[in-house]
Amino acid sequence: MRKVIGIMGTEQVVDGTISQRMNVMYPAVVARMLGATALMIPGVPEAQDTGHLIEILDGMVLTGARPNVHPEEWGGAHHPAHEPYDRGRDGVALPLVRAAVAAGLPLFGICRGLQEINVAFGGTLHPEIRELPGRENHRRPLDATERDEIFRVRHGVELTPGGVFAGLYGTTRIETNSLHGQGVERVGLRIQIEGRADDTTVEAISVEDAPGFALGVQWHAEFDPWDQPVNAVLWDAFAKALAGEPWRPE
Repeated sequence: MRKVIGIMGTEQVVDGTISQRMNVMYPAVVARMLGATALMIPGVPEAQDTGHLIEILDGMVLTGARPNVHPEEWGGAHHPAHEPYDRGRDGVALPLVRAAVAAGLPLFGICRGLQEINVAFGGTLHPEIRELPGRENHRRPLDATERDEIFRVRHGVELTPGGVFAGLYGTTRIETNSLHGQGVERVGLRIQIEGRADDTTVEAISVEDAPGFALGVQWHAEFDPWDQPVNAVLWDAFAKALAGEPWRPE
């Protein structure tokens, strides 16, 4: 029987109607790289039950998304310049992160998904890391319209020697795309930094002592992993975890 992977949805207003959406790259990757069925999880707290989701899902992907995690979730201050937010997604995703890790359910956070994992374990975020001294602009180029240009490799990531990611890649440096404004400020309890950009921005994390696959990346690993080896490594490891096979190098 095919495994079922929950993919976190995001609120968006379409033609005046509040809707839930996700980029089609995510279900495409779930089908092609994991051989699994994709199931969108709407960010509507009153329509969800965390325990039930853990029972019916075999894995979870926390997607990238335009809305920032609301600062109330990590003790920050609301500012109109840092909108939009998605309080519904916050209400579903954050408890689901903690429950998935506790249950050993394979969990993969991408971009906003990494930030959600960090916040779920008590970490904080900076709403615009390019405003910090010495940091670069990690947002997508404003003039980029073609898919390959939007997701092109933009910077290096130094992986923590001896860490999970360094073991998976067999190296301590990789090159990745970059499409985000918000980023990790203070890491949460149990959050291990697995990689940083050259400007020190946190780019990869794992959850310490998690009984299963629990990783997050700040780059968009859903971009064509069948043609992008850096992204393929992570989905291959996820697939092994999903199959109950050893996924971490010894």
